[in-house]
Amino acid sequence: MASQQDVPDEYLDGYVQVVADAAATGRRLTRDELDARRALGERAAEAGLGLRALVAAHFTQTRTDKIGTRGTVDAVVAAAAQAVDAFAEGYERAQRQTMRQAEAARREFIDDLLYGRSDLGQLAERAERFGLRLSYEHAVAVARGKVAYEEGGVVPREVERAVISRFGNRNILLTTKDGRLVCIAPGDQDEVLSYFAKQAFAATDGGQVAIGRPQSGPGGVVQSYEEALNALDLAARLALDAPVLRSADLLVYPVLTRDRQAMADLVHNTLGPLQRARGGAQPLIDTLTAYFDSGCVAAESARRLALSVRAFTYRLARIHQLTGVDPSDPVHRYTLQTAVIGARLLDWPTHNT
Repeated sequence: MASQQDVPDEYLDGYVQVVADAAATGRRLTRDELDARRALGERAAEAGLGLRALVAAHFTQTRTDKIGTRGTVDAVVAAAAQAVDAFAEGYERAQRQTMRQAEAARREFIDDLLYGRSDLGQLAERAERFGLRLSYEHAVAVARGKVAYEEGGVVPREVERAVISRFGNRNILLTTKDGRLVCIAPGDQDEVLSYFAKQAFAATDGGQVAIGRPQSGPGGVVQSYEEALNALDLAARLALDAPVLRSADLLVYPVLTRDRQAMADLVHNTLGPLQRARGGAQPLIDTLTAYFDSGCVAAESARRLALSVRAFTYRLARIHQLTGVDPSDPVHRYTLQTAVIGARLLDWPTHNT
């Protein structure tokens, strides 16, 4: 920050004369005089001078003989206070404008980065202003909570403060997008994203975090970001309640749905007969889901569905009867489990394929 001696005279221009003239008669500063002080304050802010040094320089000028002999102490103090207040107002106005412009530029960069809609070469150049080197690998973590979060909100600030306090900048970018918290970090610093996930889970009161795989190049960030979003979408459709999801652990699901028509055929041919059951197919789909999620343990599956073991095993027998596929047979189990996963991904039978 500039010291008092570093303040150029141009930012004090006219101050002594204005204060002296006003103090001589005890009048208030005119609108033109105040506007002139504000304009100087704006210029000082744009020049990067520190406000404390500028105010100190004004106070030093206030003690000159030119002012002191022109009016009472009270009149001098009152005039000086008006002049310095107007100067500080202009300074703060320029700072707010600069901050708004910086925030707009940051928001535009983040949108371009996460949507991949900008020239990659230019994007890489802009990224360096925000501490990212897009030629390296990066990974993205996305956290969602019960409510939407905005840049500058309490929760984003709390998480950012915790992460930066722990790791420093380290080429980390924390932001929000579409109501979610986002953390971008170098691909070889998984500890950063793991810590972000821990802090976000706590700050969002039990939200869910997904971490994309490290990807290289300017387009790597958007790829990792999309993987994290897809992981959250899968979690919602498959009722995965793990607090932290890693897209690398969920790669089987995109593979299963890559040929959507083939998956739809598998679901229809394997599970379609369940629609003939009393109450429709959904209760039996839930039965199979609980069975596979519990490691094919009937007692645990029955507990999850609040059924007796006898009632649960009856449902399994009914599934076998309707589909011709035995859930307890390891040979049949893979086909049936894959069909159940497909049904959940396709929201079947709610949306009949």
